[in-house]
Amino acid sequence: MSREGVTPSPTPHRLGVHLVDGGAVVGVYAGHATAVDLCLFDDEGTEERVALHGPSAGVWHAFVPEIAEGQLYGFRAAGPWQPTKGHRYNPAKLLLDPYGRGIAGDFTPMNAEGAQTLLSNRDATDTAPLMPRSVVTVEPGGSWQTPHPWVPWEDTVIYELHVKGFTKQMEAVPEELRGTYAGLAHPASVEYLKSLGVTTIELLPVHAFASEPHLDHSGLSNYWGYSTAGFFAPHAPYATAEARARGAQGVLDEFVGMVDLLHQAGLEVILDVVYNHTAEAGWGDRVLSWRGLDNHDYYKHQPHSPGHYDDTTGTGNTLDFTHPRVVQMALDSLKFWVEEVGVDGFRFDLAVTLGRTGHGFSTRHPFLVGLTMDPVLGGVKLIAEPWDTGLGGWQVGNFPAPMTEWNDRFRDRIRSFWLTDTAKGGRHHPTAPELATRLAGSSDLFGHTEPPLMRGPLASVNFVTCHDGFTAHDLTAYNGKHNEANEEDNRDGTDNNRSWNHGYEGPTGDEDILALRRRSIRNLLGTTLLSAGTPMLLAGDEFGNSQGGNNNAYCQDNEISWLDWEHAPWQEDLRATVAHVVGLRRAHQVLRPATFYEGRDPRPDDTNPRADSAWFASSGEPETEDWWEDPATRVVQFMRSLSDVGEPDALLVINGWRDPVDVTIPFDDGKPWRLVWDSAWETPEGVDVEVIAPGQTETLEALTVRLYLSEV
Repeated sequence: MSREGVTPSPTPHRLGVHLVDGGAVVGVYAGHATAVDLCLFDDEGTEERVALHGPSAGVWHAFVPEIAEGQLYGFRAAGPWQPTKGHRYNPAKLLLDPYGRGIAGDFTPMNAEGAQTLLSNRDATDTAPLMPRSVVTVEPGGSWQTPHPWVPWEDTVIYELHVKGFTKQMEAVPEELRGTYAGLAHPASVEYLKSLGVTTIELLPVHAFASEPHLDHSGLSNYWGYSTAGFFAPHAPYATAEARARGAQGVLDEFVGMVDLLHQAGLEVILDVVYNHTAEAGWGDRVLSWRGLDNHDYYKHQPHSPGHYDDTTGTGNTLDFTHPRVVQMALDSLKFWVEEVGVDGFRFDLAVTLGRTGHGFSTRHPFLVGLTMDPVLGGVKLIAEPWDTGLGGWQVGNFPAPMTEWNDRFRDRIRSFWLTDTAKGGRHHPTAPELATRLAGSSDLFGHTEPPLMRGPLASVNFVTCHDGFTAHDLTAYNGKHNEANEEDNRDGTDNNRSWNHGYEGPTGDEDILALRRRSIRNLLGTTLLSAGTPMLLAGDEFGNSQGGNNNAYCQDNEISWLDWEHAPWQEDLRATVAHVVGLRRAHQVLRPATFYEGRDPRPDDTNPRADSAWFASSGEPETEDWWEDPATRVVQFMRSLSDVGEPDALLVINGWRDPVDVTIPFDDGKPWRLVWDSAWETPEGVDVEVIAPGQTETLEALTVRLYLSEV
């Protein structure tokens, strides 16, 4: 069935399906296609095809009358079948709209009957019965009223969480809301987040996604969501049953409502976005959208063999960010989520792929320039995961301002210092210089700009754990990964954990081991929060959440990954500790500097006799070259100061030995020091803090970090 007399769109450059007076304008990029049909479906599945006009600069387009909100649709594209040249057209494949704002229906598992017809071959079987549909929605702009919180970077504490896993077992949230967008915005969730003191919620992928075929065959699913099937549509299964019953518009409205309620609480919302690849996987895998519309242009191919993908993501395919239409799609998607949905920023998965030219990664890549210079996008929080799996894929420190970056050097050094180096009794080469560099904001990575030092320490997102890898608890309880539940014979996941089980692998009843593990968790999280830079916490670390040693729980949509809210007393103590340290950071600017330290001496007109930063040995003497280069240096004192009158100075004292040590507080003419946190404390509640004078000697317990603030 086809519709006659459809006119070209008056806006052929506008991609997607957008409602206008009397119908909708339609646009889809398929540069090498010879014909493209818009396929309209009613509730019974009857299909009506509308031939689009084009191509206009590669875009097929039309004005289609009588289309309304809720219309189900897809595309079919005809063109050459020339796999060796990168072309894989087959009009038997129903295709999702790359710009679709909603998706109705589930993706057919690849182990289901007939699913093989979804593969990128010349099978003439119609795939419409196996495919979900794109859905026409109205723009949500205006339905959210609360302005962006606009939390300054220096005040930011990021909290990475999974929408479903965060509330799935939270009894304070009504059962019908658990594991949903609405559940995350429930007062119980918001109250918890606010009590912890975090400012910015980073959501694991919420773009519509599909599970990989190998997970379908194993009876597992993609829990994390790094397998995008739609860059403009919220993942429908995270919405409540009530919202899903209202269709794609209901899902979108619930997502917008979640953002608005979190904004009302002063919390920012950042999305973890995956623009580097899609759910279509390798060249012989499923045809869901982009592969059927223009496989040659959307995906990155080997330069002299266009029939083969150039995969820098390890997923089977890589979107080609040297093509203008791919850059446009990503930027259009980002602006949709900011301008129409209201989110506050993005964390870019495998972001090096987004900046690859034909000659490797470039800071001046059109996508990065467009992203950072755009008046809308350049003003939100932009965080790069600064690596991918391709040649030259590690680019930490090389992204343009105002982007920030995940700092894996911080992660590895802090883990090693507190865990693996400790387990080995130290190292045979100096470790203090890199530890100090990470504590002070990683200027070696983020200071080489023009003009110099333009980015500052806040460009470093400091973390010791994230969704990918061990939790903080499991870093202290397992020497090796235990991923058997993933059904890959424990081959998946990294072996570079830098973890230490403290003498026993896994759960134990030995209180001495448990006490030392708890202290190590406090050391890891406390160091993250008290270092110069932007701290990020993994949800659940603040109360010792465990995944049973699984360091790659991407396919575990169950109790392995869902947060357990039944807490023992030690977990409540740990949560109180994290909230206390977050509060100290929030209250004192000296703990969250926006510029790199100069290491300068006090100026003559300063009333404070202390330098902006200084390092001292356990004796209280200033650092020397011999002290820096000594492998036995595992006691470090880091003093920080501001020139502002009324702001306290800070002294961070670290004992990395497995025995107590005597530490002499540096002697100077500054104000006395008040101990405000000690990682030896099981809880900060009810502790009588002491005031000590410069030059006084204190005994630090084994493997501890202390924070002193000067009297004002």
